[in-house]
Amino acid sequence: MVQLPADRVRSAANRLKRAQGQLAGVVRMLEEGRDCEEVVTQLAAVSRALDRAGFAIVASGLKECLSQEGGADSLDTQKMEKLFLSLS
Repeated sequence: MVQLPADRVRSAANRLKRAQGQLAGVVRMLEEGRDCEEVVTQLAAVSRALDRAGFAIVASGLKECLSQEGGADSLDTQKMEKLFLSLS
């Protein structure tokens, strides 16, 4: 099991908290009856923020796997591919 460095965990958590705030804003916009285009634009921004956080987590995990004993030889490429594809 790979543990991410504390600074990477903090960074990912901050990204996710910002996305959480953005999503709360989208919910408020819906409840207030805001313009559909504005809501969709903000929802797309939330989606991109979540994608970026996910990719950062996977990339950090990959870097940690490569730097540990065994390096690339111990990397389960099918598992990593599945993780990347789950974000697309």
